[in-house]
Amino acid sequence: MPQITMTFPEGKNKVVTMSYDDGKAADRRLVEIFNKNGIKGTFHLNSGLLGQGDRIPREEIAELFQGHEVSAHTVTHPTIARSPKAQLIEEVFFDRKMLEEIVGYTVRGMSYPNGSYNQSIKELLPHLGIEYSRTVNSTESFAMPDDLLEWNPTCHHNRNLMKLAEDFVQLHKTQYLYMFYVWGHSYEFDHDENWNLIEDFCTFIGNREDIWYAANIEIVDYLNAFQNLRFSADSQFVYNPSVMSVWLNVEGKFLEVKGGENTRLT
Repeated sequence: MPQITMTFPEGKNKVVTMSYDDGKAADRRLVEIFNKNGIKGTFHLNSGLLGQGDRIPREEIAELFQGHEVSAHTVTHPTIARSPKAQLIEEVFFDRKMLEEIVGYTVRGMSYPNGSYNQSIKELLPHLGIEYSRTVNSTESFAMPDDLLEWNPTCHHNRNLMKLAEDFVQLHKTQYLYMFYVWGHSYEFDHDENWNLIEDFCTFIGNREDIWYAANIEIVDYLNAFQNLRFSADSQFVYNPSVMSVWLNVEGKFLEVKGGENTRLT
């Protein structure tokens, strides 16, 4: 039986993803920095607060975040672990509905407002169409998520960002998958007067051939596509029922398993 492991697209074993909350005006500058360096982000928005104060207005959302992911953050940003269940359902479900009307695609992820969540919320979210949700619990590690509804990031951008970036680019063991997940709020760069931090980071980490740059939902979809592969009993071939391709390392060689196809592995 051949030795088979999952890789990221094109045989890569590193992924970088960014996650920013609240949809404030500074997102415009952050998106520009991401685009310049080939980096993808997920932007978690409160649909009931769009256009209020310095928040980006509804009519700008679809164009601004094109190529990135718009994700839920509840309608009005309550501390949901302290909210009645009916309010929680409304906050999440109607946030999805309003954001989907704006961007024209299914919103399937979120980040917990105020970092607030509990086990009962995690159990409820799949019934509301949410497939992942990010916490604020930084790990300072590059491990893949064990629980997508309690998805812990690597770090906030103000916490050892460049040191972690230097460590990440030096990782070389191909038997592992590595994820660098950064979160924060773009307006913090204005408050802290440190836009140079994210600019330097993106210049350093971006546009590298050995890194996959993905929005949160792209990682989720890829992991699910791998789990949905149907291997033969002797692992000589595999059927991919998904639309997207999945890449495998088969005895040291990278192989693309295209969506909807039956692929021989040896």
